[in-house]
Amino acid sequence: MLRLPPFRYLGARTVGDALKYLHDHGPEAMLVAGGTDLYPNMKRRQFEPRVLVGLRGIRELAGVGGSARDGFGLGSQTTLTRVAEHPGLREHFPALATAAGLVSSPQLRNMGTIGGNVCVDTRCNYYNQTYQWRKAVGFCMKKDGDICLVAPSSSRCWAVSSSDTAPVLWSLGARVRLHGPAGERVIPISALYRDDGIEYLAKQPDEVLTEILLPPAGGTRSAYLKLRRRGSFDFPVLGVAVALRMDGDTVREGLIVLGAVASQPREATAAGELLAGQRLTPELIAAVAAAAARPSKPLDNTDFTHPYRKKMTRVFVTRALRQLAERPGSSRDNGELG
Repeated sequence: MLRLPPFRYLGARTVGDALKYLHDHGPEAMLVAGGTDLYPNMKRRQFEPRVLVGLRGIRELAGVGGSARDGFGLGSQTTLTRVAEHPGLREHFPALATAAGLVSSPQLRNMGTIGGNVCVDTRCNYYNQTYQWRKAVGFCMKKDGDICLVAPSSSRCWAVSSSDTAPVLWSLGARVRLHGPAGERVIPISALYRDDGIEYLAKQPDEVLTEILLPPAGGTRSAYLKLRRRGSFDFPVLGVAVALRMDGDTVREGLIVLGAVASQPREATAAGELLAGQRLTPELIAAVAAAAARPSKPLDNTDFTHPYRKKMTRVFVTRALRQLAERPGSSRDNGELG
C-alpha cells in the first residue's frame, strides 16, 4: 500500500490566507484543491511538500457567474461536475462542459476542480510510477534524475500536458485571474503554459489561480474529442478542441488546440488560418485536418503508439469539424470518440 508522507495541512478561508501561508512556508508549501492528482503524486513521492495550503474553504472561489452575452466567470474551486452540468456552459460552450465531464471518473469529478485541472501536472510513462519503479530504471529528469528517459540526448523534459479543459479554454480565448504578493493579474490562458515538462506553468509558486474568464459566446461553436484506452477513467493521450466564431455559415475565426501531444496545449495555427472566411465544406475540412496533424508530434511517453496518436489527430479534427458543420448548436454532439 502506498502511503502519504507526513505533512501539515493549513486550510485557507480567504485568498489572503493562502498567500500568507505560501509566503510563510516558501518552497516547502504547495497548494491543494481537490487533491485528486496531488495526493497520488505524493504517495509516489513525486511531490514531497511539508505543508499543504488548502483552497477548498475559500467559498468565493466556487461557482459559475455571468452570462452568454457578457461572458462567464468560473471560480477556480468549482468542481468539474458542476462545470459539466452547468446549463449555460452546456448550451453556449459545450466543448468545455464535455471536457470537464470526461475527466477521470464521477467520484473524482465531484472532488476535482476546474482550477486543478487547468494546472494539473504533466505526465509521462517514466514519471507516473512508484518510487521503487523509478529507482529501478534510474529515475528521470522530472524527478530525482538528470536525463529524460524518453529522449536521453535531450536537454529538456518531454512530459506531456494532461489536462482536458486546458486545450478547450485555450481555443475559446479564455483568460485566467491570478493573485500573488504583488497583487492581481489577468492573462490569456495561452500565456499560462510553457513548453517544458517540468516548468510547465508560468504561474509563480506563490500565486493562486482564482478565476477563469470566458468571453461572450455570441456566434461560438465548439467541440472536444478525447482519445484514451479506458473510456471511464484515463487521462487523455490525445485531446482535440475546436472553437469557431461564426457569421451565419461562414467561419469568422477558427482555433484548433491539441492536448497531450506536447508539454503544453499545442495550437494548430496554420489549420486555424485555413478556416477564416470559409464555409465548412468537406474539402476544407480535409485540408484543415491535414494541417492540424502537422504540429502534433507525440513521443512514446504515454499510452498507444505515437504514430497512431498522430494519425488520430487528423481523424479527430475531421470528426469535430463535421460535428460543427452538421449539428452546430447541440451540446449532445460533443462527446468521446475512439
